[in-house]
Amino acid sequence: MKKIVFLAAALAAFPMLANAKSIAFPSDAPVARVTIPDSWKPQETETGIDSSSPDSAIYFSLDVATGDNVDKVIDDAVNFLAKNGVKVDASTRKDDDSNEVNGMKLSLLNWQGTDSDGDVNITLGLLSPAPNKLLILTYWGSKENQDKHKQEVLDIVGSITPAK
Repeated sequence: MKKIVFLAAALAAFPMLANAKSIAFPSDAPVARVTIPDSWKPQETETGIDSSSPDSAIYFSLDVATGDNVDKVIDDAVNFLAKNGVKVDASTRKDDDSNEVNGMKLSLLNWQGTDSDGDVNITLGLLSPAPNKLLILTYWGSKENQDKHKQEVLDIVGSITPAK
């Protein structure tokens, strides 16, 4: 009976696994890997990888930084949000250093804000997959629609691993 239940669970998960892309980035000298659903249309950028949920309710990116350019990469992420009409309410900032992903400490900076569609949640995160390498996680999500993507986002974040 246990084998049947396990087999059924494995088969139920198979379509989700088949429709996701594990990506090592940057492609010329990988620092990390992440698995992102194909429907999110992940694409490599100059400094990492980005994607959006099919309904554009969620934007998610990971950018690689070194100790030398981490401030620039964070500034670029903040400027990207501003360029896309995201207004951050600085008074709502909440820091959370209590997270870990696959052995890497995950520090999160969370804010509330708005964009052209309404209220949003904004997160910048920092992970270290290798010595002198940082991943800058950028999340921007519609408060109205983010719950329907919660598991996908958790799965994406949970899939981040150092490159081997």
